[in-house]
Amino acid sequence: MLTFVGLGLYDERSVTVAGRDAIRDADRVFAEFYTSRLVGTDLETLESTLNTTIEVRDRAGIEQDPEPILSAAEGEDVVFCTAGDTMVSTTHADLRLRAEECGIETRIVHGTTAQTAAGSLTGLQNYRFGKATTLPFEDAHGGDGVPDSVVATIEDNRERDLHTLVYLDIKVDDPHWDDSDDTYMTADAAATLLAESFPDTLGVVVARAGSPDPLVVADTLDELATRTFGDPLHLLVIPGSLHPLERDALAAFAGAPVE
Repeated sequence: MLTFVGLGLYDERSVTVAGRDAIRDADRVFAEFYTSRLVGTDLETLESTLNTTIEVRDRAGIEQDPEPILSAAEGEDVVFCTAGDTMVSTTHADLRLRAEECGIETRIVHGTTAQTAAGSLTGLQNYRFGKATTLPFEDAHGGDGVPDSVVATIEDNRERDLHTLVYLDIKVDDPHWDDSDDTYMTADAAATLLAESFPDTLGVVVARAGSPDPLVVADTLDELATRTFGDPLHLLVIPGSLHPLERDALAAFAGAPVE
C-alpha cells in the first residue's frame, strides 16, 4: 500500500487526524519539501510529533528515481507526505500512476490547500477563482520581469471576471529542510513585478495561511510593493470584479481602501 498524505499548511499540527494515524501506522515514511514547505516547524519536530522517521527525497528522487518508494510499497505499508494537499502537484499524480502500474494499491489522505485558505481568509468566493499561476524568480526563468504565461493567465481570468491566485516561488537549495539556505519570494517583491503589467490594480496579500497569526492585506499592487508582510509563506490574489459581500470582506478583513 502507498498512502499519500497531505500535511496541511503551516506546522506539525496542521495534518489531519486521519493523516497522522496513517503516518504512525506506516512501516516507512517518505516526503518531499521542494514543492512547498511547512514553515512553522522543522523536520526534527515533525518526526517527534508524528513518532516516525521521515526519509526526505529531493526533486530527482521523486521524478527521476522513485524506485525506492515503489519497491518499499510493494511489500510494506508506505506513506508519502507533502505540504498542503498531496495531489496538487503533477509530480505526485505521476508517482501514484507509477504505483498503480506496479500493482500497488494507493489511497489519499487530503490536507488543506493554500487555495482553500486564500478564499477563506480573504472572503473572496471560491467558485470565482480561475486558473492559478506561479510567479518565478527572474533568474529561475532566465528573463527579466514577469513571464508572458503569468501575464496571460491573469489577463484571461480578468477578462472572464475571475480571481487569480498567484503562488510565489520558492528556491530550495537543501532537500533536507535547512531553511537557512531557502529563499521565499515575498508578496511585496511579487507586487513590484506585477505592478508593471497591471498598474492601479487591486491585489490581496495572504501571509502565513494556516498559522495562528495569518495576515491579509488588500491595496493596489503599487502600494503593496512598498510594504513588508513578515515571515513566509506569502500568496498574492489578483481579484476580478467584486461582489458586494467580497467588497465588504476585503474592507473588513484586509483593510482594503473603500474606493
